[in-house]
Amino acid sequence: MASLSQWVEGARPKTLPAALAPVAAGTGVAIWQLGEQSGSVDWALVIPRALLALAVSFSLQIGVNFANDYSDGIRGTDDDRVGPFRLTGSGAAAPRTVKSAAVGSLAAGAVFGIALIALAQIWWALVVGAAAIAAAWFYTGGRRPYGYRGLGEVFVFVFFGLVAVNGTAYAITPHPNWVALLASIAIGLLAVALMLTNNLRDIPTDAVAGKRTLAVRLGQRGTRALFTVNLLAPFVLMVPVMVAHRPVLLVLVALPLAYGPVRAVLGGARGRDLIPVLGRTGRLELVFSLLLLLGLAL
Repeated sequence: MASLSQWVEGARPKTLPAALAPVAAGTGVAIWQLGEQSGSVDWALVIPRALLALAVSFSLQIGVNFANDYSDGIRGTDDDRVGPFRLTGSGAAAPRTVKSAAVGSLAAGAVFGIALIALAQIWWALVVGAAAIAAAWFYTGGRRPYGYRGLGEVFVFVFFGLVAVNGTAYAITPHPNWVALLASIAIGLLAVALMLTNNLRDIPTDAVAGKRTLAVRLGQRGTRALFTVNLLAPFVLMVPVMVAHRPVLLVLVALPLAYGPVRAVLGGARGRDLIPVLGRTGRLELVFSLLLLLGLAL
């Protein structure tokens, strides 16, 4: 039976910045927009909706992590894995137990999502929420998992970038704007960089297991180049926002955090040497999003 610490490790806490970042960015966009429209911010409106959006995002992230653990484990993809601890692949937990944890996390996300939708009165978002839950499960689950066909990064960009940032902003104030679009693209690229770190590390084992991730398709050189672009492009995307609202210049404070991951990846880090890069990339995404939230709120 897996211990509590193993369950925590199996939930892959280093990936949780990818869940917090879009909510922080979307909340920042909403606060900025409310300030522009009325000159003041109704915190009684903002805080409950932002917290519900965060609960949805955390639940889905943990759910997809457990679903990935279960699906890859029963396929044998995790039999020789270099990265973080796997509950199913290691035999520490029964596959059905890990599957139940995945379903429970995704169900919790659905409950929080329905509560947010009801509060914001945006019932059409039920379709988006259902699509997000389906994307979480079929990343490595089902007969034709899209993660095995090199589409994982596309779905991460869409759901942990475009959908999560714009969805959070829209749930707080339903007036889409160009700042939300740029912020969602920036956060989406950073989320993709986080996934690329994992998939770059796993190229040798994924190729043998028949898991044709984008990293496997691009190879070492192409994946390292794409990772670098995804890590630096978000700062370029924020330039128009900085011009429109100068406090957003704060995001540049996060730029030095890109140096370590870029240096390691372009320097040819492989296997276990990429595990610290995952943490640093997650830290960059988290700091970037929090500074964006602060800059937009000022």
